[in-house]
Amino acid sequence: MGPLIPLGFINPDLSLFFAFVIGLGFGYVLEQGGFSNSRKLAGVFYGYDFVVLRVFFTAAITAALGLQLFAYMGWVELDLLYVNPTFLWSAIVGGAIMGVGFITGGFCPGTSMVAAIIGKIDAMFFIIGMMLGIFFFGSLYDTFKPLYTSFDFGSIYVYDTLGISREWFVFFLVVIALAAFIITRKIEDNINGVKGTPGLLFHKSYTGPVALMLGLAVLLLLLPSSPKAKWYEEDAQQLLAEAASESHYAPSDEIAYKLLHPKENDLLLIDVRPETSFAAFSFPGSINIPLNKLLEPQYDKALFEAGKPIVFYSYASTDADQAWLLMRRAGLKDARVLKDGLNGFFEVLFAEKHETNSLDEMQQFDVRFRERAMEAFKTGEAAEKMNPKGSPVKTIVEIQPPAAGKGGC
Repeated sequence: MGPLIPLGFINPDLSLFFAFVIGLGFGYVLEQGGFSNSRKLAGVFYGYDFVVLRVFFTAAITAALGLQLFAYMGWVELDLLYVNPTFLWSAIVGGAIMGVGFITGGFCPGTSMVAAIIGKIDAMFFIIGMMLGIFFFGSLYDTFKPLYTSFDFGSIYVYDTLGISREWFVFFLVVIALAAFIITRKIEDNINGVKGTPGLLFHKSYTGPVALMLGLAVLLLLLPSSPKAKWYEEDAQQLLAEAASESHYAPSDEIAYKLLHPKENDLLLIDVRPETSFAAFSFPGSINIPLNKLLEPQYDKALFEAGKPIVFYSYASTDADQAWLLMRRAGLKDARVLKDGLNGFFEVLFAEKHETNSLDEMQQFDVRFRERAMEAFKTGEAAEKMNPKGSPVKTIVEIQPPAAGKGGC
């Protein structure tokens, strides 16, 4: 669930709810698979039932293939996955203890919970022993700490240790898992006296799953190193064409007009300068999201749920262009940049005005509008219009007492 929360697939406030639902589903699958039966779980050590091994391998290759394909499509960020650090000796000792507990008790921690819930007495004793072990370890942690933390290898990956790529590791894991499925089924049939299908390597029921898993593993090897764009990202070539055409620039006159006419202002102005610069001066009604913080999750709602076109601005166009490029690549559709930034905006408004007789009507209109806008920004009229100070409306109603003798309620 970890990568799904930062990417916005799951609301962080509902993470415990989804964990509860997933836990119920996991318990149901274990019970339906017979994992509440200690004889079935112990059977893997005696060679008559390898369901546990096949389930573990199935979970491993399903997760590995799914994560690889989802990462390729941009649905999961592998960098956000937490990998437990590897402590060699604690892993060896802990694995040995769990193995002994598994073969003698017939349960692991997860399956013991499932069995206890449906009333298995031996599973309840197993849980009591597990809790006592946890208490014992916690009480003597300082004693066990040197062993527990020895040979710290950090968060390592098997494929890095082997010196192969992640894709090849997944492929080999799938091949090993499928081979284990076939071999263990043959062993089971031999011990239990079940005759398999003559002339076939594996049961017919394995044909579909084997073909699917091998096909996905080979697909991972054949896919390019990375897709052109993730599912939520805009195509790089499209962004390049937009940037080259300069169609993403908003002219200064448009911004000035919107600021002077609040009722017609449907824009969200985002100042990407540092906080100190924003505090010194900013457009009325704009919000500050510094460029180096644009990708932080707390600003996702302001950017992607604004419900109005966004215009980025800075002193010039460079930082705002970077902000536009970042957010357009992240999937923000309706975004533009103030052309030439604040410097260009005030240069247009406060430029020296020349004789207008030689200009056509539209040019004369532009000059007159800029003169009016310049005056508004000089006198503070624009800021007053954007942030009017309203006063409450008071209505005084005189209440007449009822006439004597007519009663009331």
